[in-house]
Amino acid sequence: MYTDKVMDHFSNPRNVGEIEDANGVGEVGNASCGDIMKIFLKVEDNIIKDVKFKTFGCGAAIATSSMVTEMAIGRTIEEALVLTNEAVAEALDGLPPAKMHCSNLAADALHEAIKNYKEQNS
Repeated sequence: MYTDKVMDHFSNPRNVGEIEDANGVGEVGNASCGDIMKIFLKVEDNIIKDVKFKTFGCGAAIATSSMVTEMAIGRTIEEALVLTNEAVAEALDGLPPAKMHCSNLAADALHEAIKNYKEQNS
């Protein structure tokens, strides 16, 4: 059902936690399945230097949160804004169709954190 990459990111999630002095925080959720994702950013000179996440949800939700943090670190704000939920799923070698809209909210959470960063630094 799940790819090896999904299982790896679920079993060994990267960048779990919270950034105490984050300068961008975003949270999204899906009421129909209960998944909630919170992303914390540390941005310096328009580059995402660190990303952490906290996710309440299924294995796919945890895996997509983990993957999006790896995809975002080192990117500019503009580069991170073009990341999509579909790109995250593709980086994980796919998700089951039932998990695409329910559990794959990671890029949305990242975009909310960037929006929060921009509001605080405009």
